[in-house]
Amino acid sequence: MSKVSVLVVDDATFIRDLVKKGLRDHFPGIQIEEAVNGRKALQMLTRKPVDLILCDWEMPEMSGLELLSWCREQESLKTVPFIMVTSRGDKDNVVQAIQAGVSDFIGKPFTNEQLVTKVKKALSRAGKLQALAASAPPKMLSTGAYANDSLSALTGGKADVLKPPAAPAPQVVTKPAASKAAVPSASTGRGQGQLRLPSGSMSCVIKALSLKEALLVVKRTEALPQVLESAVLDLEQGEGAETARLNGYLHAVAAFEPKPDSEWLQLTFKFVDKDPQKLDYLSRLIARGTAQKHFSPGA
Repeated sequence: MSKVSVLVVDDATFIRDLVKKGLRDHFPGIQIEEAVNGRKALQMLTRKPVDLILCDWEMPEMSGLELLSWCREQESLKTVPFIMVTSRGDKDNVVQAIQAGVSDFIGKPFTNEQLVTKVKKALSRAGKLQALAASAPPKMLSTGAYANDSLSALTGGKADVLKPPAAPAPQVVTKPAASKAAVPSASTGRGQGQLRLPSGSMSCVIKALSLKEALLVVKRTEALPQVLESAVLDLEQGEGAETARLNGYLHAVAAFEPKPDSEWLQLTFKFVDKDPQKLDYLSRLIARGTAQKHFSPGA
């Protein structure tokens, strides 16, 4: 029996590895192909058919929407399930994708359960879920099987970073910092934003910004942010303006105040987007010294 194949398309290696790990952990026997953008995916699809496409929206060279439109014009790909994995949740974008023939959406950031549920639903509708179960090997190694993935290299193949662990909570490392009175606020003129995690959203202040990462300050809640947790940083652009959506993951979590029960946390958020538009946007923000410059997301 032929294997069930999935094509994962995203310009961010970290996101591709999250998806691949989630699929391999829950669908033993699945065959996974990957592409760094829509153009590479198109070239692959002309040579080899797949049973499911999981695709990012914003990518350099060719966007997910453009790839979707092309797929629906091809006789061999008209009915192949196409799931858009995106941080875009605006009504206009959803309608646009539906009109182009999208099968389903997975919002960034996503949990492991959300990914698995969407994939099961798509493969079931396509009549491929039973074939996937039949092709699964009797035993899969749970550790180290995919050590070449960048995620596995980071975690040793042990951590399921798509699902925030219930316990133990990550250690919050205290270090000398400013007093509580010096906690950044909207009145300081620093950039503001929303950090979207699988467990929910939290307001944040952008303390520092570079092309690779942002240093964020958030108010501590009962559910602590998890190291290596995927997230989306929405930069607020002022009333009536568009929002910049930057994909990434939490690289570090620390107490902002020099005490273990610090009311504020300092997060290091690493960017994973390779989109030239987003990199140019970050460059302009850094040059200006603020995180409130107008931004128009790439299609």
